[in-house]
Amino acid sequence: MLDREFAWKGDRIRWTRLGAGPPLVLCHGTPWSSALWGPIARVLAERFTVHLWDMRGFGASTMAADQDVSLGEQGQLFAELVRHWRLPEPPRVVAHDVGGAVALRAHLLHGLEYRSLALVDVVALAPWGSEFFRLVHDNAEVFTRLPAPLHEALVRAYIAGAAHRPLPPAAHDALTAPWLGPAGQPAFYRQIAQADQRHTDAVEPLYPSIALPVLVVWGTEDAWIPVARAHQLAGLIPGAALRLVPGAGHLIQIDAHDALLEILRDWLAAP
Repeated sequence: MLDREFAWKGDRIRWTRLGAGPPLVLCHGTPWSSALWGPIARVLAERFTVHLWDMRGFGASTMAADQDVSLGEQGQLFAELVRHWRLPEPPRVVAHDVGGAVALRAHLLHGLEYRSLALVDVVALAPWGSEFFRLVHDNAEVFTRLPAPLHEALVRAYIAGAAHRPLPPAAHDALTAPWLGPAGQPAFYRQIAQADQRHTDAVEPLYPSIALPVLVVWGTEDAWIPVARAHQLAGLIPGAALRLVPGAGHLIQIDAHDALLEILRDWLAAP
């Protein structure tokens, strides 16, 4: 699906664009890829030029040893990638999970302009990271050496825990696939090992300075980032709108596809 490349520090950052209209960028989080946004992107492409991309070390982009896949790196990469696209106007941006931190850092620290910003169940406020996340963070080398079947079982269980409803088998397979094999397995633990709260701590004090339309969307059943964070984040950003989605977990794109799509369509169509 990602048929284009952007060269970044020797790596290939894969991306694509769909449809025609004002520019819209969808940012994924972890441990996902742009594939999570695929079904929604295809609908939104009826009215927008939708840009999808995989972060460095994720999905179809280069996965390699010794990569910097930190949120600091991804924020700078995102700013440079959008500038590389030479869009006719600042894009509307929709970001999920750590993609929210990436989009916020690109805007607040790297001067990237947006028409509007929708933050969907995002990593943006301290503290963050589950007990499992911290365990892997402190023992990444041990987990990297797991036998492949055990690693796959772990990844599948971890991904399933982000959804409030049972994942359709095809979606579960698609979300798991990038993290398997000799490149995917170490990449999965690498991005967790390099996750650092200091990258959100650096921008959290700047949220009250955001001067663009912001929408905060959250699944009420998000077991990874409690819905209380949605209220807190919306309260920090001047004028931010808040929409809660009942019955949706962290994988809101799958748990509540239709509800999320309706919210985003209404938001993106607003003046």
